[in-house]
Formats: sequence, structure tokens, C-alpha cells
Amino acid sequence: MTCLVRTSLLAVFVLLGCHTVLAQEAKSLPVARLVSSGPIIPAAKRLTITPASLTTNASPTLAEAGAIEKRAFEQTNLIRVQNGLPALKWDADLCRMARAHSENMSDLNYFAHTTPDGQRLRDRARVAGILTFKVLAENIAYNQGYEDPGAFAVERWMASAKHRANILSSEFSAMAIGTYVAPDGSVFLTQTFITR
Repeated sequence: MTCLVRTSLLAVFVLLGCHTVLAQEAKSLPVARLVSSGPIIPAAKRLTITPASLTTNASPTLAEAGAIEKRAFEQTNLIRVQNGLPALKWDADLCRMARAHSENMSDLNYFAHTTPDGQRLRDRARVAGILTFKVLAENIAYNQGYEDPGAFAVERWMASAKHRANILSSEFSAMAIGTYVAPDGSVFLTQTFITR
């Protein structure tokens, strides 16, 4: 065990030494991560927690959406139409919910569909006042250093089977994107699909 600890410590020191050298020679590369949550059928019981941030913020129309949100929405619908599917309508309530989730991921330093306190997509929908729906799904993405983070997220979602399945599903009638740009330039994107 002592030998393993010494070996691990030596590896840490070697890696730390290499990091300094690499940091001086290498340029900062863009980073990206993706996660998908497939369709969810409504649950009979839901949480009753209602954060003030979800109940007091207005639900933005497409005209009020941010540039990254609009770009990802347009790119998603372009892909759907190219694949013989109808374009999805903008859902302002989904945008408000998605923005809250993107900001929450940044603020609490996590990247997942389930919040650190255990709220899943359907729980977050309930908190946002979305009480009835036939089907609900979500894609999330994180990227930093890309000129067009909305289009890049959609491009990467299309390269992933689960994300692509959500984007090209005929089950959905509406969708919205909610983004949050952190102080360090990291962009968190939450794309939520619904049929009410």
C-alpha cells in the first residue's frame, strides 16, 4: 500500500511538472461536453419545491431569446426540415426552465440532467409550472472557446445517437433552448422538447 501511495504521489508530481511546461507551450483549446435525456412520460407524483427564480422570471418569446438560443433553435429546425420533419414551435416556458437549469449547472459546478438535490427533468418542469405534458426530453451541452456555441452544440448533438434521436423525434411539437454564459466564457446550453 505504501509503495502504491509513493507511486501515486510521484505520478502527481510528474504530472504537475508537465502541466507547467505544457501550459507555456500549448494554446488553450476549445472544450465541449454533451448529455442527453430521452423522452419522459409524466410521473404521477411530483416535487412541490418552487424556487423564486423560476416563478418570478418571465418566459421569453423567440424574439426575446438570446443570440445563442436563437441560433441553436434555428439550426435544430433546419436539420428537422432537411430530414422531412416539421419545424418545432418555440415554447417560452421551456426557455425559462432551460435557462434556469443552465445557470444552475454553472453556479453549482455540475453537468447533468439531475440537479445536486435530486431534481430530474420532470421535477424541474413541475417547479417551472409545466404541469401537464404528453412527452418531455432534454439535451444539454457545455462548450467554451467556440465562435458559434449554439450551432456547435447542435452539430455535436447530431453526432451523438441519443441527442440526434431527440432532435429528430416526431413525438415533439415544441422546443426551446436556454443558455447561460459563465464569467469565464463557458456556455451552458439546455435544449428541452415537449408535446403538451
